[in-house]
Amino acid sequence: MKEIIRLDNIKRDFHVGDETVHALRGVSFTIREGEFVTIMGTSGSGKSTICNLVARFYDVNAGSVSVGGHDVREFTCESLLRNISMVFQTVYLFHDTVENNIKFGCPDATHEQVVAAAKAACCHDFIMALPDGYDTVLGEGGGSLSGGEKQRISIARAMLKDAPIVILDEATASVDPENEAELQAAISSLTKGKTLILIAHRLKTVRNADQILVLNGGHIVQRGTHEELIAQPGLYADFVHVRTQANSWKLEA
Repeated sequence: MKEIIRLDNIKRDFHVGDETVHALRGVSFTIREGEFVTIMGTSGSGKSTICNLVARFYDVNAGSVSVGGHDVREFTCESLLRNISMVFQTVYLFHDTVENNIKFGCPDATHEQVVAAAKAACCHDFIMALPDGYDTVLGEGGGSLSGGEKQRISIARAMLKDAPIVILDEATASVDPENEAELQAAISSLTKGKTLILIAHRLKTVRNADQILVLNGGHIVQRGTHEELIAQPGLYADFVHVRTQANSWKLEA
């Protein structure tokens, strides 16, 4: 498989008032075509910063980010984002119809394609329950929908776009438990054959990755598969232990 994404010794700082925050310090890794990579770590460790650098929402202070063998700074914004679908934990929807919100990344899609993507993202039923179905106009930011409903529309948007690179930043964080299993299956089938970067904390999602990158303090402190990382002491094994304990916890009567 050919190399699709490369981060080479990247550094990224942010300035908050008079303070400089070192978000990423000397991070390097490669992702090959069709590979499923999970990025995990504590809050503020740099997970989302990596995704934002790949999409060039901002640039590195040092080092380079390459997509398809070319530095992202060589692309126009439009040509780069044409190859990337992104779903964030915080979703923004436009003051427009549900259908046009789903078609945002693929404006030439047919109604039938929109419906197919909505069904795959488990949002067709609640859309049809809206006053005008797919023609319902959403308020600015999608305020009339729940967090889980907005997130599923965002996932439908990414599925419809059908880009070769998919970035999911805690994409199922607001999805209710009744729809989570179905949605996970839909994401799995519709990202098959694509290069997938996933930020997640749920063990059943993380453990299937081809490569797991564990961040701490802006550095990659561990990398490998689930089987490799669980066999060694470190943040990943600690994470699995805590999650396993949390899942087995129950309230005694």
